[in-house]
Amino acid sequence: MATLLIVHHTPSPHCHEMFSAVVAGATDPEIEGVDVLRRPALTVSPAEMLAADGYLLGTPANLGYISGALKHAFDTAYYQLLDATQGRPFGLYLHGNEGTEGAQRAVDSITTGLGWTRGAEDVIVSGKPTRDDLEACWNLGATVAASLMP
Repeated sequence: MATLLIVHHTPSPHCHEMFSAVVAGATDPEIEGVDVLRRPALTVSPAEMLAADGYLLGTPANLGYISGALKHAFDTAYYQLLDATQGRPFGLYLHGNEGTEGAQRAVDSITTGLGWTRGAEDVIVSGKPTRDDLEACWNLGATVAASLMP
C-alpha cells in the first residue's frame, strides 16, 4: 500500500479549515490503496518522511516565509531525503494574509533540491478560505492521493 504523508503546521482556524479539506480529499473512499498519515511538522520524523511515497505540505506564511515548524521538519530530514526520495509527488497548501510569495518560493526551493515533482497546483489562500478555496484544497488532497493509487 502506498503512503501519503501530510506534514502540516495548523496554528489558526483558517489553516485548520484548509487542512480538514485536504484530508477529506486525500481520504475520499474512491481512492484505494493509499494510506494517509497526518503528522504535525514539529513531530514528523525523518523515518516517516523517508517511508512516504508522496507528500502534502501545509503551512501558514509567517513573515514572508514558511512556518518555522515546516522548516524544522525539512532541516531534520533534508539530507536523509536527498537521494532517497527523488521523483516523489508533493502538493502544497499555504495560508497567509500577505507575503505568501516568499513562502511559496521557499517550498519550491526545498522540493526542487530534493527532486520532488509537483503533483497538483499549489493552493494559496489569503484571509478566510472561501468555498472555492476549500474545494481547491479538497482537490489537492484527492489529486496527490490518487496519483499514488496502484
